[in-house]
Amino acid sequence: MKILTPISRIFVGILFVISGFIKLNDPLGFSYKLQEYFSTDVLNLPFLEPYALAISLFVVVFEVVLGVFLLIGYKPKFTLWSLLSMIVFFTFLTFYSAYFDKVKDCGCFGDALKLTPWESFTKDVVLLVLILIVFYGRKYIKPIFNSFMTNTIATLSLVLSLAFGYHVLMHLPSIDFRAYKIGANLIENMSTPPNAPKAVQEFTWTFDVNGTQQTFVTDGSYPAVDGTYVGVETEIIEEGFQPSILDFSIESDQDDFTNYFLNQDRLLMIVCYNLETANQQGLQKLKSVSDLALTKGYTVIGLSASGEEVKSRITTLYDLDFEFYICDEKALKTVVRSNPGLLQLKSGTVQQKVHWNDIDDLQL
Repeated sequence: MKILTPISRIFVGILFVISGFIKLNDPLGFSYKLQEYFSTDVLNLPFLEPYALAISLFVVVFEVVLGVFLLIGYKPKFTLWSLLSMIVFFTFLTFYSAYFDKVKDCGCFGDALKLTPWESFTKDVVLLVLILIVFYGRKYIKPIFNSFMTNTIATLSLVLSLAFGYHVLMHLPSIDFRAYKIGANLIENMSTPPNAPKAVQEFTWTFDVNGTQQTFVTDGSYPAVDGTYVGVETEIIEEGFQPSILDFSIESDQDDFTNYFLNQDRLLMIVCYNLETANQQGLQKLKSVSDLALTKGYTVIGLSASGEEVKSRITTLYDLDFEFYICDEKALKTVVRSNPGLLQLKSGTVQQKVHWNDIDDLQL
């Protein structure tokens, strides 16, 4: 235990700090993941959905400070019980998601590292074992600094975590791991290369042959069987190539304008995933920036998942001289963590991306 405890302590502490910091960099994104968990299709706790952002901030800040507390040996009893409670809860959550195939990505490492449900569960089981080792070897945990320094570092970890979380909420994530980050080309990220590997699937066909049900396995072709077709089940043996952007589009009621707009040399894209919940101060800023962009030769469009009546009302209310097009709400939440948020593109490449608080920083 003298050897295992410090090794486990360092590993768990560093992993909690890294995992927590990645999510703290994008607490809004983690809140969307929590809303998915709280939905009626998963945990059936819809009354918690309005509090997802507050819960998100609490969890990620707590995760970071617990990692720091463990590394410096601050209040070991409180720290270890908190770590154990947190990992037991998340182990249950990832098992539930994996076993019932509810959530495809746990969000443990935000958009920086995608884990399958079973990978997430395995990771949590390993962490649970390591935390139990530290828990039972807690007598070997001693503060690595004197009392004053330990208290100072513990307090700073909490204050700095809260300050950083507030900063990214009022602006944008400091590190953007998504396929819409500055420098990314959306056309390329939506495309599939000609030589890209295709998914390998196995088809299990069931036929009634002379009163007996028999199964036949193929790679997709219809089997030559003298019998009555009953059904077929498919299983993906090997995943094929998937573009990093799957659900983004720019559409009207009649047409798809995605390629047309993304190929524009000067495009200002104003994203409001929900116009009814968009920040009013942000909406008020859209008039001046969009008018300036139009005078400088930009194509200016809005993207929203809101209905036509809401779009018309907002356009009239704020005297906006551009048209809103349709895009999936989940995709727009991924494009920019702001409602509204703005992107300036050149031939599909993101040149600038700003929170509505930083519209004045936009260079046109």
